[in-house]
Amino acid sequence: MGNLSPFYDTFYWAISETWPMLTLFIVIMTVLKITRVIINNDKFVFYKEFYSLLFIVYILLLYFLLLSTENASNGINLVPFHEMTRYSIGSKAFFYNVIGNIVLFIPFGYFVSDYLKAKKIPHILVVSIIISLTAELIQLKIGRAFDIDDIILNVIGSIIGFMGYISVRAIKLHLPKFLQNNVFYNILAILVIIVIILLFGSIWGLRV
Repeated sequence: MGNLSPFYDTFYWAISETWPMLTLFIVIMTVLKITRVIINNDKFVFYKEFYSLLFIVYILLLYFLLLSTENASNGINLVPFHEMTRYSIGSKAFFYNVIGNIVLFIPFGYFVSDYLKAKKIPHILVVSIIISLTAELIQLKIGRAFDIDDIILNVIGSIIGFMGYISVRAIKLHLPKFLQNNVFYNILAILVIIVIILLFGSIWGLRV
């Protein structure tokens, strides 16, 4: 996987550590939603429901990754760019601590922008600063480090996610009608599920 390996390893580790909670949560939410649809004859759009569930699972993993004490350090850094410039570009530490903090918040920027229907960077900027600052303050409280660089990198990731949302939205508006159909997006959702199973299925003892 090349340079993607550290990110895959990190998420694989996070999922392997939290799979009991994630499995129970997914089953509960899925059963409740299906039961509600049956009882109340609610409208059910598969890809939208999957998208919402994926967002919540991501938030649970984000919580675990941000607040885990694994490889934790302590202290306070209030000098912007001080910590991130300590790592050699291309090193494992650089990918974990710099690129990793950016990548971690790209989905956050995308999901939240979609939820807010954000149109400008300040819309996601304020939210990402508040969330990242809160995470750093909690880390400090539980014996980890408070690092202003982490906030900067998380915000950069959120902005990239916002730009991705804007790009996808613009592309979607210019797609042919048949590619804007729910059936097409349901198929994409199923493909994503298959990819997830292939990547992380071994955690549940699945062999493909």
